[in-house]
This record gives sequence, C-alpha cells and structure tokens, in this order.
Amino acid sequence: MAKQNIFDNETFFSEYQKLREREVNANNLFEIPTLFSLLPDLKGKRVLDLGCGSGERCMDYVKRGASKVTGIDISEKMLAVAKSENSDEKITYLNMPMEDLGSLEGEYDVVISSLALHYVEDYPGVVKNVYRLLCEGGIFLFSQEHPLSTCYSGNGDRWTRDENGMKIHANIADYCVERRNDSTWFVEGIQRYHRMFKTVINTLADNGFRIVKIDEPYPTEELVKKYPEYYDLYHKPDFLFVKAAKNTVAV
Repeated sequence: MAKQNIFDNETFFSEYQKLREREVNANNLFEIPTLFSLLPDLKGKRVLDLGCGSGERCMDYVKRGASKVTGIDISEKMLAVAKSENSDEKITYLNMPMEDLGSLEGEYDVVISSLALHYVEDYPGVVKNVYRLLCEGGIFLFSQEHPLSTCYSGNGDRWTRDENGMKIHANIADYCVERRNDSTWFVEGIQRYHRMFKTVINTLADNGFRIVKIDEPYPTEELVKKYPEYYDLYHKPDFLFVKAAKNTVAV
C-alpha cells in the first residue's frame, strides 16, 4: 500500500510550518485543547505517538509525567525539527510510517495520534497493531479530520453561501462512498482517506477496543464573537476525536 510522505515536500513543509506558527488556528483553538482534555493520567506511563511531527506533543507528554515517549513519523524533515527543538532523554524518535507498526516491539500504556490517521490507507492494520502494542486496559486516543470533511472531493465549493458570502451549509456528497480523495493544500496531490463514521468506530470494536469517549469540538459563543470566521463549525465540525480502551474481557 502507498505510504504518503507529503511533509518532506519542501513547499508543503514550509507552508505548513507557517500555518502552525499562527497563534490563531484551528489546531490551537480546538484540536490541542480537546486532545489534552481527553488524555488519561500520564504519570509513569509509556506513550507512543503516531505521526508525532515536530515533537511538540511528545514534549508535552513528558511534562505530564510520562516515563517514556516514543514518537514515530514518516517525515525526516519533521523529525529533524523534533530532535532539534523537542528532545529529551525520555523521548525516542523513529523514522517510521504508521503502516510499518508491525515491526515495532514493546508495550505501551497509551497510544496517541493527532490528525494523522486520515492520511493512512491501511487504517485496520494500524488499529490491529495498536491493540497488539497496548497493555491490558491501555488507551488509544486519536483525532482525525471529521468524516463530514473527508468526504469532500475537492470539486466545487465546499460551502453554499448567501448573497453576502455567509456560509449557509456545507456541501456534502457521496458520504457513503469510502475512497481516497486527492486534493490541493499548499501543493497538489494531497491524499486523504474518507471513511464513514461507522467504519472508524466498528474497526476499533472489531479489534477488541471499547469506546470510552467521542468528541467533535465546536466553538463557544464567546469564541465566535472573538473569531467570527469559526462560525462555520456550527454547521460541520472539523475534527473527530475517539478515545478507546483495550478490552480485558472478551465480548
């Protein structure tokens, strides 16, 4: 199966870094706070970060008490930043795509992935290996682009707007057709995999996970007053969060 490594594209890497450096962005306002709110107690825990990128979250996990953090990423450019800016004796960075988790050994208490799984074709394979690597009762927490977003094929306007340009509703089509969508984001050929909500959840259940919590963050009224451009999240959330536990009892 193809393993996408768009972050080692120089143009994409540069533009993505500029985006993340902006103080006001969806990651800072919604994704990171929600991720932190769902984290279990990490004191003394062994953590595996799938798609760790520049390692900021790995450092956060150490600060929250993790005894060992392993961050894997397919991008050499991202890992170079991680080793330069977010290194610690408790953190190990590995240049490895998630699809190759089968070669990783060891046991972890918590496996976390932030906005990476929608780039991976073999989602069932990743889930199966996460289950293998987790200890009994271990937690798998991940965020991904919401299925209402991944079903967008990039053809035409994503939104229907009124005469003033205000977004009235999202344009959704072929939600039930699971597929790879190629789109342009800084560069052409970005591959995202659309899976229905039931596929995301049932794949976890079928592999022995128990769903603990699901979240779909959206702004408060106060936040929309401050940043009105995020009003569209009332129509369609950007992110889906799933927190699951490795079952200790067969179902």
